[in-house]
Amino acid sequence: QVQLVESGGGLVQPGGSLRLSCAASGSILSINRMSWYRQAPGKERELVATITSVGSTNYADSVKGRFTISRDNAKNMVYLQMNSLKPEDTAVYYCNAGVVAAAGGTVKYLEVWGQGTLVTVSS
Repeated sequence: QVQLVESGGGLVQPGGSLRLSCAASGSILSINRMSWYRQAPGKERELVATITSVGSTNYADSVKGRFTISRDNAKNMVYLQMNSLKPEDTAVYYCNAGVVAAAGGTVKYLEVWGQGTLVTVSS
């Protein structure tokens, strides 16, 4: 019904930058909150940043001042600009969205996850 596909991960040196993208597709009527989470090896998944439908943002303390979340409502896209990357930012990054979708003649609220994209920060 609704899919999220991330892109933009890769290997970057400490201090470098990456921009992650997430595209939502399917029977979307509207998208409320969009978020980025990450999961490092051996650790639990954690919230990195959230943006509401009107553009209000919230960040984990560990990324404040370095990461910026943004969205393009017309394209159903969310982005994460990551600057001044550190080795501890290494993780699989997941896109998450609260989506109002048309399904089988009804309207449903869906919590949707992407498949993840790996970010490795290493010299």
